[in-house]
Amino acid sequence: MFKRKSKEVQSDLAKPQENEPLVEEKKSLFSRFKEGLSKTKEKLAQTLTEVFEVDRLITQADLDELEERLILSDLGVETTFALLEPIKRDLSLGKNITSKELKNRLREGLLNLLVDPTRPFPPQGNPATLFFVGVNGVGKTTTIAKLAKNFKDGGYKVLMVAGDTFRAGAIEQLQRWGERVGVPVYAQKEGADPASVIYQGVDKAIKEGFELVLIDTAGRLHTKYNLMEELKKMARVIEKFIPQEGYENILVLDANTGQNAISQAESFFKAIPIHSVILTKMDGTAKGGVAFAISHKFKLPIRFIGLGEKPEDLLPFDKESFVKAILPE
Repeated sequence: MFKRKSKEVQSDLAKPQENEPLVEEKKSLFSRFKEGLSKTKEKLAQTLTEVFEVDRLITQADLDELEERLILSDLGVETTFALLEPIKRDLSLGKNITSKELKNRLREGLLNLLVDPTRPFPPQGNPATLFFVGVNGVGKTTTIAKLAKNFKDGGYKVLMVAGDTFRAGAIEQLQRWGERVGVPVYAQKEGADPASVIYQGVDKAIKEGFELVLIDTAGRLHTKYNLMEELKKMARVIEKFIPQEGYENILVLDANTGQNAISQAESFFKAIPIHSVILTKMDGTAKGGVAFAISHKFKLPIRFIGLGEKPEDLLPFDKESFVKAILPE
């Protein structure tokens, strides 16, 4: 994903071919996911092991208990209902369902809850522009720096734009990251109009031939009306420069927040078009089930998940590896 590709190859990114390198990459992702998602797996194992321990016929009582436990495992009410409703319906019609069949149907159902990306990544812009939003403390700046390094190492000419002019030390933090990963940063002084910073940053990227622009923004509480209006203004600036297929608005969420991530996503979704999600801090939480709730409810693909502090710990999301890693054996 991070390696620079020709436009012809980029156009096929959303529908990769099942070739040998891709199979090996998925094996590696599964190993990383299995290790990094151990806390989520433990929580789901507590929920599912009793049902799957012995191959037997499933009862309505089993499904009722499973429903309650899945809701409490951060899949949430709406997503859990969507997952179990077809199984409940079959059971109510008198169909026999074994615990082995239930496990297979749950696996398939979980895969279906996770939306596949339909847009090439990075987007096909000149430059391709990634606009990162989210509340305070989710790890936007660190995520941007990790992506910048990975794309730079893949051959892209990358520019980071310091659109967070509000938080004390935010500009310096991104500049320090830029020095560490070898990626230039466009910045103005603290307190500058962030829309103006973005305007001039993207203009610089166009004039100087940068291929990829990553824009940092101030963390903002999704309940603050004025800050969300400011976000709309910044998004409009990007739209003036870059055609729709050339940029992607990415919502960064902290997996530790569990179901609170849903309310965050709702507010950002109302403010600007959101094209994808990055879930950070997945290695430190048992609330990884929120990935299903976010993707299903908002019909959004998950681009990356964070499983550690290093740039290589920000991994491209692969739903088959994810589901396989968190379901009990």
